[in-house]
Amino acid sequence: MRLHLYVTALVFITLACYSTGLFAQKAAWEPAPGHLTLPLWPHAPSNAPAEVDATTAKENLVAGKPVIRLANVSNPTITLYQPSGQNGGAAVIVFPGGAYRILAIDLEGTEVCDWLTSIGVTCVLLKYRVPDSGPLPKSSAALEDAQRSVGMVRAHAAEWHIDPQRVGVLGFSAGAHLAAALSTHFENRLYDPIDAADQLSCRPDFAVIVYPGYLALSEQNFAANPEIHVTDKTPPSFIVQTEDDPVHVENSTVYFLALKAAKVPAEMHLYAEGGHGYGLRRTELPVTAWPQLVETWMRAIHMLERAGS
Repeated sequence: MRLHLYVTALVFITLACYSTGLFAQKAAWEPAPGHLTLPLWPHAPSNAPAEVDATTAKENLVAGKPVIRLANVSNPTITLYQPSGQNGGAAVIVFPGGAYRILAIDLEGTEVCDWLTSIGVTCVLLKYRVPDSGPLPKSSAALEDAQRSVGMVRAHAAEWHIDPQRVGVLGFSAGAHLAAALSTHFENRLYDPIDAADQLSCRPDFAVIVYPGYLALSEQNFAANPEIHVTDKTPPSFIVQTEDDPVHVENSTVYFLALKAAKVPAEMHLYAEGGHGYGLRRTELPVTAWPQLVETWMRAIHMLERAGS
């Protein structure tokens, strides 16, 4: 009898733990307390591999610090970072890089949001699906996540004190390719609409492209990627890269020339040294001052001012 009661009690305790999430699988990365995080899609996939921090001791340090390399992201989210001072009304959705295999979630994510919020910009960090979620045409998953994220931000514009006509994107490496892909694939959703957020435009109002990949095809003598078709509706863009980038600076120059041909306002900054994957961590290299150039550019295109000011 005692054994029966013990087993019954254990079952109830176990069920209670599952129902309250005590036994739920903990995400490999979570934002700091105080930041709203929303799932991108209504239903999380079942039987997906566990999200992991794939950083190893062999990874290179950036500006003397390690980088969190988030892998196996199957349940994408957006996390809200609100301005630390006066809210200027603009919002930027940040796409970390990682070759569509991992996400450099701090170097090219949370640290970028800390900078943006310090200049009065609302930052939304997109944790998009990896690995093998892009680029087009290999997979459309990451671009689906990007399209959905813009619609969700605009759907929450009033609540988050955002001007829905000043929603931009900022991406690094594969995330920079994702920003360019979104800038050229916004007229049609790549998925069936889910709710009111998908009835809103997913065209970004501006794009910041930092050391992009996949925009020029090295196997075709750095010809422009035909999947990235720039038109006069592509948003104004800011591009930065270095000539010694092993991912190849032609990714920037090809995209800039396509923007120029379509008469899309664009600003490009090329530097001699810096390599790849520096984020916005300051070093002695001039390229790492690019955030100040972006801030100046955003003011020049009237994205850091409230409408009517």
